Amino acid sequence: MSKIWHRFSRQKLAGIGLILAASWMIIGILAPRLAPHDPFAPVFEQRYQSPSWNHLLGTDQFGRDVLSRLLLGSRLSLGLGLTVTAIALLIGTLLGAAAGYTGGKLDALIMRGVDLLLAFPLIYLLVTCVALLGANWGILILIMSLTSWMDVARLVRAEVMALKERDFIKAAQVLGFRRRRIIFRHLLPNALAPVLAFAALRLADVILIESSLSFLGLGVQPPNVSWGSIIRDGRDVLSSAWWIVTFPGAALTLTAIGLNWMGEGLRRAIS
Repeated sequence: MSKIWHRFSRQKLAGIGLILAASWMIIGILAPRLAPHDPFAPVFEQRYQSPSWNHLLGTDQFGRDVLSRLLLGSRLSLGLGLTVTAIALLIGTLLGAAAGYTGGKLDALIMRGVDLLLAFPLIYLLVTCVALLGANWGILILIMSLTSWMDVARLVRAEVMALKERDFIKAAQVLGFRRRRIIFRHLLPNALAPVLAFAALRLADVILIESSLSFLGLGVQPPNVSWGSIIRDGRDVLSSAWWIVTFPGAALTLTAIGLNWMGEGLRRAIS
């Protein structure tokens, strides 16, 4: 791990990406304390105020402070993204390890399921499921998790298939170790390094997908707030109240770029 960290820390873009991602994580945790105004309280006499000292990022159509809503939105956007990514990694890792180590019919069944799910455009599949089942926290997490694990399974399967031919795995098999012990104590610890790099890239994708769904009105619903829902609120007044869309859009872009830089840096450090 020390060698990986040393190689990672020598990459400037990866370091910047880590700082950006970590900063937004901290902001999300401290959002209620950092928000200068109540992000939900409407103040109609202050509707569509441009950025000023009192409202650094302006106000929206209800007079709500955009900065406060942006800070609070980071908590939901990143929290949902982390939850979905963690569940997708768990599902993908378990299924990929089972397919790669066992092979045969189980491998064929899992991989055909992966191919089937990947054949559908992801955003179309998500929009259809949300439209049929409704949009709330639980439904979003469930649907996005069940449509985000396939690439992880492919990656883990490839790593496990390569590792199971190594001498230390052959020795464990000869000694009569149980399959579960071989997978969880010998294979997975050695196969998870590339998965960690992939996790940062997947997290960026999930945050962007959630924002897209919220922008379309199929994601986070009021009174909850995410970056995508803030952008949706300002789409009809972009020319006159540009700040409502610009600042959450910039936060979303910087976070996605930072996570991609961090993921790419991890990939290079591991390889």
